[in-house]
Amino acid sequence: MNMNRRDFVKASVSGLMLPPAARASVDAATQEGWYSRPMRWAQVAFVEDDPGNYDEAFWLDYFRRLHVDAACLSAGGCVAFYPTKIPLHYRSKWLGDHDSFGDFVKGCRGLGMNVIARTDPHAVHQDVYDAHPDWIMVQADGKKYRHWSDRELWVTCPLGPYNFEFMTAVTEEIVSLYKVDGIFSNRWAGSGMCYCQHCQENFRNFAHLDLPRTKDPQDASRREYIIWREQRLFKLWKLWDERIKAINPEASYIANAGGGALSELDMVTVGQLAPTLFADRQARSGLMPPWSNGKNGKEYRATLGQKAIAGIFSVGLEEEYRWKDSVQNGDEIRLWVADGIAQGLRPWFTKFNAKPIDRRWLPIVEELYTWHYANESYLRNLDPLAVVAMVYSQQTATFYGGEAAHAKVEDPALGFYQALVEARIPFEMVHDRLLDAEHLKTFRTLILPNIAALSTKQCEQLKQFVDNGGSLIATYETSLYDEWGKRRQDFGLASLFGASFAGKAEGPMLNSYLNLEKDPATGDYHPLLLGFEDATRIVNGVHRVLVSPMNDGRTVASPLTVIPTYPDLPMEAVFPRPVKTKDAGVFIRQFGAGRVVYFPWDADRTFWEVLDVDHGKLLRNAVLWATKTQQPLTVTGKGVLDISIWSQEKSMTVHLVNLTNPMMMKGPVREIIPIGRQEVRIQMVAGKRVARAHLLVAKQDVPYRQQGGFIEVAVPSIDIHEVIALDFA
Repeated sequence: MNMNRRDFVKASVSGLMLPPAARASVDAATQEGWYSRPMRWAQVAFVEDDPGNYDEAFWLDYFRRLHVDAACLSAGGCVAFYPTKIPLHYRSKWLGDHDSFGDFVKGCRGLGMNVIARTDPHAVHQDVYDAHPDWIMVQADGKKYRHWSDRELWVTCPLGPYNFEFMTAVTEEIVSLYKVDGIFSNRWAGSGMCYCQHCQENFRNFAHLDLPRTKDPQDASRREYIIWREQRLFKLWKLWDERIKAINPEASYIANAGGGALSELDMVTVGQLAPTLFADRQARSGLMPPWSNGKNGKEYRATLGQKAIAGIFSVGLEEEYRWKDSVQNGDEIRLWVADGIAQGLRPWFTKFNAKPIDRRWLPIVEELYTWHYANESYLRNLDPLAVVAMVYSQQTATFYGGEAAHAKVEDPALGFYQALVEARIPFEMVHDRLLDAEHLKTFRTLILPNIAALSTKQCEQLKQFVDNGGSLIATYETSLYDEWGKRRQDFGLASLFGASFAGKAEGPMLNSYLNLEKDPATGDYHPLLLGFEDATRIVNGVHRVLVSPMNDGRTVASPLTVIPTYPDLPMEAVFPRPVKTKDAGVFIRQFGAGRVVYFPWDADRTFWEVLDVDHGKLLRNAVLWATKTQQPLTVTGKGVLDISIWSQEKSMTVHLVNLTNPMMMKGPVREIIPIGRQEVRIQMVAGKRVARAHLLVAKQDVPYRQQGGFIEVAVPSIDIHEVIALDFA
């Protein structure tokens, strides 16, 4: 079997090393459970003084009005909210003879809801420390780890007997007593690296090495630790899931885990283990666009496929200052949730403290959920219909990016994402361990934003994609490193790029530019330069790799050539120096029906940092030229929109989320600024005919025109969110 050690560890831990047909049957069986039923979720996270002090009837009435299908309720771990019999399982001091968790479960069951129990194993009280000091996390300096926020608590080791023995018993007790539909654990994967005796012994048995004292992924001990920790956590996941199913076969362990390139656990394995998953990205903070919530949905869907994914959103501010009893501005909540819904997330509100202090959020969430319920049939999405996909790579983040992963890996992805949103191009996300023909069959173009670490097998899969007529766009150091982050002598995709690595990279570059060049054969600009006809040159990126072109007859004359860095002071010295040769700023190639565009510089990362409009246009043009065929959805009009196109069993939907706002890149928004008329052109699903077109937010039918295989609709205006529904005849 051709797999590297990391793949083997993951496959053996998950227990799902199955042929495609067998795995499909596993996925189908999973979908037959309750997991795809809930469309709207609620979470009430108890605080210790809630028992006896909160109004359960209020919450049940609120759930009923909102048509909530499922709830996540706090049960145990750090604090037990039920009459536990397990020694050292700390009971709330306010619990008395109550069963706050059990009573709430019963009330939700009375509303026909599914219920999962929330546990939190990351902290314990002094009695646990006294009885089992070996359960406590040890820091690099050898000191036991007191909780950073509540100094009366101790932080636990996630990889030793506290989780594998004590929390396993807690999990079994909760499922036995209440027959919940699942267990959802918060902070179950730990709070950093632990040097306790169990971690030292277990790691030494695994790798025959001491625990690493560095975070450099190229250090042998650090690399082995990354593998071992992941293996250990998946083993814990599987243990809890098996123990739950032994009591209630219809229930599962559902970890609070997952996400994009920066996620610590392999998303492919997560997608195999999880019957459903919850994207815990509760709100934006700092410099973050509202489309970040939709990005969560795409990243999770890349490995979970059609499994239900809920998007957890907080009704409070999400900042480093941890204002957990705060309330977010209403329009900010609306915008965050709308973008998640547009990209396939099912809404899940979370409220810490069952005693609402500031109630301004309550009508906002009721409004959102009431609309969602009224249009539920149009939100049970089967397939996204985008033909463009962006690849994300956890191995690139882990073994190439290391501690600089956000700057080196995530920022290029964010830049290309922003460019696609501005260009109104619908797209999906693809995990780099799922580059086989089956997973890529619906896509025409793949985007690789500095996907630096790729295995030989992954490079071959990408070459096959192009050989089969697909197109590829790549930037900067894509494929220059193997899957372990070790630099190759040449790009793994050199034959596609038409360029070889010339031995070094440059940057940060100051005052460097790109000349715009006409095709010497035609005298015209290449379509890559559409919209630049009145320009002579544009700014270059900040980093580039030096490359040598291949002369194999496939490469189009480069429409961009590099003007190297020249002085920016004194002013008298600010002029470009002569160069002997012109380095290509982009490589454009044709492979049968496939096309390749390679930027040997950080066009996407620089766009995210600087947001220069020229770079955004360049990335847009690259996608449109490479894709060649018409996009399944085009939207023309003023403003910034996040868009998506979906098929359901009896309909198609197009989501238009209005991001046009001075607070788009940093929330919360103060108010929503509506935008005007949008002309929308939608490619019909083959073999289907439209019987009706209507707007789900405006609640009105709209005229439509069919032209060829496309439907044309005009949307008069958009406040936050509009959904065009096309009912099939």
